[in-house]
Amino acid sequence: MDRYEGFHEFVHARQQSLMRTAYLLTGNPHLAEDLLQTVLTRLASHWTKLAKGGNPEAYARKALVNQSISWRRRKHVELLEAEAPELAESRQPHDEATVRRLALLHTLAQLTPKQRAVIVLRFYEDRSEHETAQLMGVSIGTVKSQTHYALSKLRAITPQEVYR
Repeated sequence: MDRYEGFHEFVHARQQSLMRTAYLLTGNPHLAEDLLQTVLTRLASHWTKLAKGGNPEAYARKALVNQSISWRRRKHVELLEAEAPELAESRQPHDEATVRRLALLHTLAQLTPKQRAVIVLRFYEDRSEHETAQLMGVSIGTVKSQTHYALSKLRAITPQEVYR
C-alpha cells in the first residue's frame, strides 16, 4: 500500500478551496501559495494517520490558520501590501465591486491574525462558532469575543460605501 494513497486525489479536490482560505488569511497571492505549500507538505507527512481515521480537511484548515498566525508573529510579515483604493472618483473607471473587494481586503489586513482568522472562518467559510473554535484551538468564548472585536474594528475603519 502506498503511504500517499488518496493524497493526490484530496489535494486535487480541495486545493482551490484551501487556496482561497490561504489567500483570505494572508491577503497576498504569493504568500498564500507558500502557506498552502507548507501546509500540504505537513499534511503529506501525516497522511497515513489522517487517511485512516482523521479528518484531513479539518487538519489542513487548522494548519492554515495556525501557520498564518505563526508567520505573522515570527517574521512580522506584512501580509497585505496593497494600498487601499480610493473610493472617490479617479481617472480610471473601476468596477464598483472590485473597489469594494479591495477596500475590504485592505481593512482585513489591519486586523490581528486571530481576528482575521475568525472573520475568514465564520463569515467566508460559514463555519459555526464551535467549528471555528476547534479549527483555531480556542474556546467558543474566544471566538465570540474575537468576532465582536473584529467586527467593531471593521465597522470603525471601513468606509460605509463598502457595505452598500
